[in-house]
Amino acid sequence: QVQLVESGGDLVQAGGSLRLSCAASGRIGSIHSRAWYRQAPGKERDLVARISSGGSTEYADSVKGRFTISGDNAKGTVYLQMNSLKPEDTAVYYCWMYSWSYGQSYWGQGTQVTVSS
Repeated sequence: QVQLVESGGDLVQAGGSLRLSCAASGRIGSIHSRAWYRQAPGKERDLVARISSGGSTEYADSVKGRFTISGDNAKGTVYLQMNSLKPEDTAVYYCWMYSWSYGQSYWGQGTQVTVSS
């Protein structure tokens, strides 16, 4: 059974930085893409950043220039470096991976990021 285990969420002051980590355990096979989503209270879960197996990246407009997604596709890891954090970045952050091999998406359990003003 595949599990995505996240860590790194915390309470931080505006302008600070955090680094989120996510690692897949179990037989996930060949990974097509990895991503981070976030969900604030009362809002939908939105894409924050995505990275393909080839290393191409895309970001939500609200985080461009502040967040960086990275990781090792072969090892099933994905990271999100978050700089210049703002109170509006407060949310539960979820990692996501899509397996080529099994045609299935997987979600982490979520990690809370709170940015105080």
